[in-house]
Amino acid sequence: MEKPKILVFAGRTRNDSLHRKLALAAAAELRRAGADVTVADLRDYPMPLYDGDLEAAQGMPAGAKAFKDLVRGQDGLVIASPEYNGSFSALLKNAIDWISRPETGERRLAAFHGKAAALLSASPGPGGGQRGLRHLRELLEMIGVRVVASQVTMALAMDAFDANGRLARHEDRTAVERAIGELVEAVREQPGLAAA
Repeated sequence: MEKPKILVFAGRTRNDSLHRKLALAAAAELRRAGADVTVADLRDYPMPLYDGDLEAAQGMPAGAKAFKDLVRGQDGLVIASPEYNGSFSALLKNAIDWISRPETGERRLAAFHGKAAALLSASPGPGGGQRGLRHLRELLEMIGVRVVASQVTMALAMDAFDANGRLARHEDRTAVERAIGELVEAVREQPGLAAA
């Protein structure tokens, strides 16, 4: 594999979100590591709340289908996930629920087959979002995604970025570099999976 294909997105759509900034910092590190990076915004893939009756009547919504196709074409994922009430966001859960649905003639969990992922979170509080990442890790591993051991949990994150949106603290830059390095290595151990 010449360049691993990695999709980066945040589980939040707010314009000035800490997680949007964190996703962009991860994307920059991925490019330095030699990856082919796509940054997505879930706002560009509108999806109703998952509803089996809606799916049966109308099929997969266009936004969900487009995001599923995007995920399927990647070797790995970087997800910057906020923590809401000790778990990850409903927006992110809904996207995972929709794209996990099999379409006609498709293997179960096809969009996630062979993927590796790195997880990142930031929080104004002292926990850095680690409770939410624990839940997200459990879900992704259950659906067959290999989640790398290193993860980023940035505490007191209102001070984590400079005026240009770059990571301001050495320890945060080091954590992002470590997680991204593990992800790129994990993807390179499984060549050709995006085309499978």
